[in-house]
Amino acid sequence: MTLLETLTHRHTTKAYDKTRKIPADIFAQLQEALRYSPSSVNSQPWHFFVADNDEGKARIAKATSGTFAFNAPRVMDASHVIVLSSRTSLPPAYLESITEQEQKDGRFADEATKVSITKGRNGFVGLHEQMGDVATWAQKQTYIAQGFLLLSAALLGVDATPMEGFDAAILDKELGLKEKGLAPAVIVSLGYHSDTDFNAKLPKSRLPEKSLFTQL
Repeated sequence: MTLLETLTHRHTTKAYDKTRKIPADIFAQLQEALRYSPSSVNSQPWHFFVADNDEGKARIAKATSGTFAFNAPRVMDASHVIVLSSRTSLPPAYLESITEQEQKDGRFADEATKVSITKGRNGFVGLHEQMGDVATWAQKQTYIAQGFLLLSAALLGVDATPMEGFDAAILDKELGLKEKGLAPAVIVSLGYHSDTDFNAKLPKSRLPEKSLFTQL
């Protein structure tokens, strides 16, 4: 499919065929889509928790109880479920680990370039620390990763469901997120829709181009 065909074909899956699993080589590509997602100053302020078995999915599904019970089947019946979490702070040691990885990957032509890039990243982080919105900034970057995951899944023929309908406190406790310096951002289920997925049969509906774009 072309990109436009993919965009108009993909949908938020409402029901999964729990007998179908994503092949390992396909899921490996989806993980790489997350890993290679862009982020401001290459901060990569995220961590991804992956469940591909009933035990792991059940841990995530604990957060889809009560008000959010409608999302429980979308967690338990999917092939894979990913919790995208964002960092609540970007301490010096973490920033240094990014610089070290960039050094290993050959990102710096010389020492002066390394110093310049590191200074710039630290400066942006310091600015957000002064504004007191590091956690919010990190979550925004994590949503970029979600976008890359959803588009990549569609391109690979995998269905997906992004979910904010979960109890963050329960998920935080279950995965020990606060102790890890993380906060839950969004859950994404992945797999293949079932015949009962009504949304797969519906046409796309979006506001017209003229109401969304202004040519300057």
